[in-house]
Amino acid sequence: MDALLSAADRALRTVFAKHHASRPTPEASSAGLELAVPLSDAQKQASAALMRVNHVGEVCAQALYTAQALATRDATLRAHLLAASDEETDHLAWTEERIQALGGRTSLLNPLWYLGAFGIGYAAAKLGGDRVSLGFVVETERQVEAHLQSHLEQLPAQDTASRAIVAQMKADEIKHAQEASAAGASELPAPIKSLMRLAAKVMTTVAHRI
Repeated sequence: MDALLSAADRALRTVFAKHHASRPTPEASSAGLELAVPLSDAQKQASAALMRVNHVGEVCAQALYTAQALATRDATLRAHLLAASDEETDHLAWTEERIQALGGRTSLLNPLWYLGAFGIGYAAAKLGGDRVSLGFVVETERQVEAHLQSHLEQLPAQDTASRAIVAQMKADEIKHAQEASAAGASELPAPIKSLMRLAAKVMTTVAHRI
């Protein structure tokens, strides 16, 4: 019951609460980028849409980690997943802050994204076991890493504030994948990876607009 209540609390806070980062928001100077310059309205709109997609990705990451932590019986693995989830909260706070600064909004479908990702994560952990659950983390983070790299290429060059955030997020996702791999993750079958990419494509396409 405690685990269920904790999972419900995380879900409500992820979808409806304002998030607070434990680390300072990455700055352009710390990422080796030039200081920000004023953006045009079109550039702000483009950046806000991309950062909204990134925010949705972090909502899904929270759901996946929470579901997998709920499904496992291994206390060490549960602690590992919840620690990773807490670090992802920084990403939620950073992307929310940047979206607001750009005059945008987060996705109206965040409750739906959370429920879908939670269901996928719980099913993967229950049906496949801990090694498959960790493999799911590895593949998810690899795909997120590639997705963030594409955003670094799409964001306006002048938007160094957004680029600094995305660069730090990418570094964190690489670390999470490495940690999951070191913990004994199994390699997922190619068809599962393809389905994950398809689901991610649907999410990013819709979240870019809604």
